[in-house]
Amino acid sequence: MSLYVVVMSIAISFLITVLISPIIIPFLRRLKFGQSIREEGPQSHLAKSGTPTMGGVMIIVSIAITSLIIVTKFVNTSITYEYWLLLFVLLSYGLIGFLDDFIIVAMKRNLGLNSLQKLIGQIVIAVIFYVTLMMNDFPTYVAIPGTSIQWELGWLYPLLIVFMLVGSSNAVNLTDGLDGLLAGTATVAFGAFALIASYHYPEFETITVFALTVIGALLGFLVFNAHPAKVFMGDTGSLSLGAAIAAIAILTKMEIILVIIGGVFVIETLSVIIQVISFKTTGKRVFKMSPLHHHFELLGWSEWRVVTTFWIVGIIFAVIGILIGVQLS
Repeated sequence: MSLYVVVMSIAISFLITVLISPIIIPFLRRLKFGQSIREEGPQSHLAKSGTPTMGGVMIIVSIAITSLIIVTKFVNTSITYEYWLLLFVLLSYGLIGFLDDFIIVAMKRNLGLNSLQKLIGQIVIAVIFYVTLMMNDFPTYVAIPGTSIQWELGWLYPLLIVFMLVGSSNAVNLTDGLDGLLAGTATVAFGAFALIASYHYPEFETITVFALTVIGALLGFLVFNAHPAKVFMGDTGSLSLGAAIAAIAILTKMEIILVIIGGVFVIETLSVIIQVISFKTTGKRVFKMSPLHHHFELLGWSEWRVVTTFWIVGIIFAVIGILIGVQLS
């Protein structure tokens, strides 16, 4: 892939996000689509109450427009089914997040959609994703990183698809708790997959373009989401991004690599699981608060220190994932 296409993919997506944000953010504020802050959360977060949320709409719009422009005008191949699948996952999981955010901010229900409703929607989308893969004779093996070993999963592969899409979307959602935290870590993760996909060029050209446009959109969003945040992405953004990165891992046959590149998201999720299990079995908490980023806040770390530390950890995981990922045939 040419450097020109890489730059255009990131730059156009970045500019679209930056240009539409000053229009959408005041609009969300006028509609009183402000974030509700949980009382049991860190007290310092109460100052964030009322900050416009549902900013994920800006990210999704930017990705969709830019990727379509680049894929149709600048790449050498026709639009692939992989690209349409990525766009489908982004938009459909984004819709679930949008409905959840809308219920919270417009109907003033702090929990939005209930867990079962979200889970059913996420599973249905994952099943459609799997069926589309099978219609295109997609291989159902999983490769072991850094080796030539492959495991044929057969009928177990659809379970893996569902687990990855649902699990990743919710893990990324848990990470969205501090100004710029998710936007930064997700930028790094998508960047890692863009590099891995480009290594296999032109096989994954449209996938690479999609990942690059996500990077541009997230960098543009960070302009307004960095501390102190003027807008939050909400579930609209976090659920769609989490599902999209899992979809990229699947389509590039890097399923196992997702655990490494998404290491920050995995750790955040594990902190919640450990906290819940410990409290229900012993009545004691392992962390001051979960997800893990709140634990460090309550230890006295500044929000910016927590965010930058997690960014650095995300970069380390990404580098490891890239080094292993490029060895896969």
